[in-house]
Amino acid sequence: PAPGHPAHTLANAVLSHLSSLPDTGDWRRPGIVHRLDKDTSGVMVVAKNSTAHQSLTDQFKARSVVKAYLVLVKGHLTPEDGVIEAPIGRDRRHRERMAVVAEGRGREARTQYHVVNYIGNYTLLEVRPETGRTHQIRVHLGAIGYPVVGDKVYGVKSPHLSRQFVHASCLGFTLPSTGKYVEFTSALPPDLEQALKDIG
Repeated sequence: PAPGHPAHTLANAVLSHLSSLPDTGDWRRPGIVHRLDKDTSGVMVVAKNSTAHQSLTDQFKARSVVKAYLVLVKGHLTPEDGVIEAPIGRDRRHRERMAVVAEGRGREARTQYHVVNYIGNYTLLEVRPETGRTHQIRVHLGAIGYPVVGDKVYGVKSPHLSRQFVHASCLGFTLPSTGKYVEFTSALPPDLEQALKDIG
């Protein structure tokens, strides 16, 4: 739940599916270890007990969790592999938005990217944020001149999409119960697959 969106949320779905969840200190986020931006699809992890929740939270804080996203941007991004390293903080002109800010004004943020494919005047990327700042992927890509397609806040609107083309495609972490490293993947949902066909 968020301001203006109290129902039809992941938290509501989790509560209806699992009867007992760890107390995360925030009743709006039962068992939820991390977040995805509104209208971002893909894989997430939810802890079923307090031990798992603490272990997963520690892994996110230590930046040992592997996070990969498929993202479509406007333009041909070069070079094909790169790192965006720029601090992120509140936008002074629009307080509800984030922005790349001067050193010392925001929090460090680092995003790796790899070009998967060029499609028309667009680039499909695999993006791996090393830090977890609010709206990090969308802010970083917009700041270097390659806005996310369908992003109504930082990017460019698209006739092919009603939301931003950002999909959490892979999440890798160590299972708290076994100590084994695992990766979970999520294929592109139908609306994003269709958008690729429409622009191709």
